[in-house]
Amino acid sequence: MRTVSTPRGVGPRLGAGVGLRAPHYRDFLDFRPAVGWVEVHSENYFGDGGYDRHVLERVRADYPLSLHGVGLGLGSADGLDGRHLAKLKRLVDATEPTLVSEHLCWGAADGRHFNDLLPLAYTSEALALIAERIARVQELLGRRILVENLSTYLEFAASEMAEGDFLAELVRRTGCGVLLDVNNLYVNEINHGADALATMRTIPVGCVEEIHLAGHLVTEHCLIDHHGDRVADAVWRLYDAALRRFGAVPSLIEWDTDIPEIDVLLEEAAKARTRMEVLHARAA
Repeated sequence: MRTVSTPRGVGPRLGAGVGLRAPHYRDFLDFRPAVGWVEVHSENYFGDGGYDRHVLERVRADYPLSLHGVGLGLGSADGLDGRHLAKLKRLVDATEPTLVSEHLCWGAADGRHFNDLLPLAYTSEALALIAERIARVQELLGRRILVENLSTYLEFAASEMAEGDFLAELVRRTGCGVLLDVNNLYVNEINHGADALATMRTIPVGCVEEIHLAGHLVTEHCLIDHHGDRVADAVWRLYDAALRRFGAVPSLIEWDTDIPEIDVLLEEAAKARTRMEVLHARAA
């Protein structure tokens, strides 16, 4: 890999980034790949020392950082884990990330934690619960957080509103932002017949502060959001629509299974960056 400088984006815009994963630590430490920013899963860096935290400290000196939580479970019936929150706050205080996000999901019950991001029923009761939890997290961290839409493989008959309306009301009640996962929108469109464009139209312009892009697995019965392939053409088209509605929002390539060489992620990030540049040129 050739050594290149790191673009810092124009003004407040971060441009296109990639997820920082252990197989690419050496690439970032030695070569500083040309991406606008990096994102990590918060829980992987909760330890106060060790090699992972060492790498994170080194990388954050060169790139804007986003912390993306996968284990808090905002909607879990057991409530928020105080120890988890304390570790998250220490990490936020230590790394001063540009963005902090969590999933719109639940993941624990009766003292047991499930290794998955499980969907909610979109009811008024769930809305009140999630809004209270988001407000608590934001107060503790002293900052706005972003909430990400899920990919799902079932829907609840008890739901009283659509996902986009649920997110929009969370924004109104708590002042949180939205991390819009475009691949998740597409997966749900194919799996459930949801209208991805209609979902985007219900989310207020200005609240989407980050976009995720990832690959999915096509199976006989449904699409699986496995983060193990290049972004599909249909997802790129949906991303173009998201850029037209929400602007050149910082966009991330997620790749968590069958992780390839860093150059593959950089190629995908370059595609996102080019689309943002085309949007900017047309607006100008």
